[in-house]
Amino acid sequence: MFKTYTFPSVFEGNNTDLKNVSPDLINGLKIFHNGEGYVIGNLALTEGVSPHKNINSAPDELDYQILLKAALLIANQKLGNPITITTGFPFSTFQLNKEKATQLIDGQHTVEYDAATYGGGIKKNVQVEVAGAQVIPEVIGCTIALRKGITKAQGNFFVMSLGYGTLEGLLSTEGGIVQRTSLSTYGLRYAVNLLEKELAKEHYLELKTEHQIDAAFQKGVIFLNRKRIDIRSMRDRVLKQYYEDVISPAMRKAFNDNDFMASQIMYLAGGGAIYTALVDCFKEEFRDVLDLEIAHEPQSLASRGYCINSAQLNGGVKSTAVGLDIGNATTVVSIFDDNNTISETSIPSEY
Repeated sequence: MFKTYTFPSVFEGNNTDLKNVSPDLINGLKIFHNGEGYVIGNLALTEGVSPHKNINSAPDELDYQILLKAALLIANQKLGNPITITTGFPFSTFQLNKEKATQLIDGQHTVEYDAATYGGGIKKNVQVEVAGAQVIPEVIGCTIALRKGITKAQGNFFVMSLGYGTLEGLLSTEGGIVQRTSLSTYGLRYAVNLLEKELAKEHYLELKTEHQIDAAFQKGVIFLNRKRIDIRSMRDRVLKQYYEDVISPAMRKAFNDNDFMASQIMYLAGGGAIYTALVDCFKEEFRDVLDLEIAHEPQSLASRGYCINSAQLNGGVKSTAVGLDIGNATTVVSIFDDNNTISETSIPSEY
C-alpha cells in the first residue's frame, strides 16, 4: 500500500569532494543550501564529525530547511512533478508553525545536490513543484493511518505516539478526536539524556552528540575508548524511569474513567514502540483496563497518515501524494504503492 523512505534526521556542513562513498541517493544525501554543502542522514553519520539537529525545530531554522530539501529531492526522484505534501508538528508547536511551514513547502523549489556521492556524476539541480501543502498535528496523522491504512481501526481507540522529541496522545472516536484528551509531553529524549548521565559517571563520552548517543541507545551497545559496552540493561532501567516520571502522570492527567469506558484498545506508534521495556510498562498499567496493540510499522505511521491526507487533499490522486514526517530522530517520506508495501531506509538494522 505504501513505500516509505527513511533517513536519520541529522546533518553537518561539508564542502569536501565526496565521490562514490554511498550505494545510492538515500545513503548519499548531500544538499547545497545558500551556497554551502551539507551531508545529511546516514552520510552525515559516516562522513561527519558532529552530526546534529535541533529538537522540535521551526520551519525558519536551518536544520528544518535542510531536511525538507532532502525529503523533496527523494519525493521528486520517485514521483516527479507536481506533488502534494502533508506534514505535521506536535500539538505543542502546531499552531506556532502551521502557517510558516505551509508557506515554506507550497510552491516551486530548486534543490541543488551532489550526485557524485553515489556515482551519479556531478552537482545537479532539480525543480520540485509542490501543488498543495497542508500541516496537521502529528498524532492526527497517526489516527488517519490507523483508520484508513492497513489497520482499518474501527470504533473508539487511544493512540500514543512515542516520538524522540515529544510524546503525543489522545482518544479518537468515529466522530473525531476528543480534544480534551490530547496530551503532549517529553519524548524519548528524556530517557536518552538519563542514560547519557549514567554513562558519564563511569566513562568519558568523547564529545559525542546527542544523536550519536541516541544511535547507541537504539543499538543497545556503545563503543567508548575502544571498548564495547552493553547498555541494554541500563536502557531498560531509564525507559522504566521515563515511563514512571513522565508518561504515566501525563496519561493520568489527560484520560479519565469515562474515556476508558468509551474505548477498549490503545495503539502505540512512533520510535518508542520498538522498545520492549517501554511497551511492557504500558501493558502493566493497563493490564485489566484495555488491550494494547503496536501499530503496523510504528515508526512510519504518522508519515503514512500524512500520505493518505495528501491524497484526500488533491482529490484522490494517489500518484502525486506525499507524506513527510521530519522527526527529531528520523525523517520519513511516504508515497502510495498499490502493488505492495515497501520500506527503504538508510538506517542500518542495528541503528
